[in-house]
Amino acid sequence: MANKLGSTVIRVCVGSTNPVKVNAARQAFSQVFPNHIIHCEEMHAPSGVADQPMTEAETRLGAQNRASYCFESNAGQNMDFFAAMEGGVDEFEEGAATFAYVAILNSEGHLMTGRSANLPLPNKVYQRLLGKDELGGVMDELFNTDNIRQKGGAIGLFTNHAATRESVYTQALVLALAPALHPEHYI
Repeated sequence: MANKLGSTVIRVCVGSTNPVKVNAARQAFSQVFPNHIIHCEEMHAPSGVADQPMTEAETRLGAQNRASYCFESNAGQNMDFFAAMEGGVDEFEEGAATFAYVAILNSEGHLMTGRSANLPLPNKVYQRLLGKDELGGVMDELFNTDNIRQKGGAIGLFTNHAATRESVYTQALVLALAPALHPEHYI
């Protein structure tokens, strides 16, 4: 990996065609590797979990499945990293919250997983999710928006855009990449 990262361009396969996720990956890798050109290639990658994951475990698995799918589908394509993000919901002691898991595989198949912070959800929103609605659709109804999942997301709406879905994904990806920056400490 050290030789590959010595090159000017870092190629990242992103397990999504959602512009929010692709932009988050580009931002995160640009922050972590500021002296490189980041080239992101998007691809549809199935999560293997529900469209609206309702537990931490299911959300983590969805991100890892997407990253693994990218890795397996791009064998021999000279990709340096395979990144995926999965948003989910769970109920905690403090109440229901939404969050994301991120998964990154390097070219050797080493898995790095990270998680975002929680955004508390109103009970009325959580109840709709328990009824099998997806968070993006519920938020579009609640705030009279259109396709918010490919924009600021619930995070943007509930924080008045002080944070967004993209900014939260970006931070989680940056943190998950720590082992790629200092592999000698993560042996």
